[in-house]
Amino acid sequence: IDEISSKGKLLPANWQARLPNNSAPYYSTIVFLVRKGNPKAIKDWDDLARPGIKVITPNPKTSGGARWNYLAGWGYAQRKYGSTAAARDYLVKLFRNVPVLDSGARGSTTTFVQRGQGDVLLAWENEAFLAVNQLGKGKFDIVVPSVSILAEPPVAIVDANVDKKGTRKAAEAYLRFLYTPAAQQIIGKNYYRPRDPAVAAQFKAQFPNVSLFTIKNFGGWAKAQSVHFNDGALFDQILEDAKK
Repeated sequence: IDEISSKGKLLPANWQARLPNNSAPYYSTIVFLVRKGNPKAIKDWDDLARPGIKVITPNPKTSGGARWNYLAGWGYAQRKYGSTAAARDYLVKLFRNVPVLDSGARGSTTTFVQRGQGDVLLAWENEAFLAVNQLGKGKFDIVVPSVSILAEPPVAIVDANVDKKGTRKAAEAYLRFLYTPAAQQIIGKNYYRPRDPAVAAQFKAQFPNVSLFTIKNFGGWAKAQSVHFNDGALFDQILEDAKK
């Protein structure tokens, strides 16, 4: 949405301030989907860097979801080891364990769930629940790491579009509805974490407590993109070292 704002000029730069919670009516986080019984005893981020563990995750260069995966791992390593260099070394070990980088999250889910490749899938929590409860019932478990990232899927009005089509009132009403208790119930039932405290309390058993850091720890998305994901930035360097 920032790209639509900055390059397309179709909505204002402060679009995220127009609705509560950074215009994210629900949130998720990054968890591990493992084979039933967790045969490789994967419990936290360090286990993903162990020799012989096959990790399935998409390519952060082509997948927005994969960028959350990468940043979740980076944030964990920087917290635990205390330096950028140590976090970089950790990510090199992790990506050395990635046998295939699919272009998107759905492709990685297919690789892990349907093709049976890998020991662990880095996944949005809602996707992991979907795999456990619907795509492969009885075949997978979810492992919630000790720390992860607050993943926020935002919503926004694209001013140029709604004004051109005369749909502003309907669009604004729909986005406001997403924050109501009725919508928050639907959100929880579809495995996203509700923002409404009363509704969230009803889903407490479904969503384990996890320590979450945010994109602000990386200076925001623009800085994270520049430091980590632009051509020649940290991810490209990490991937090159992982091939050695």
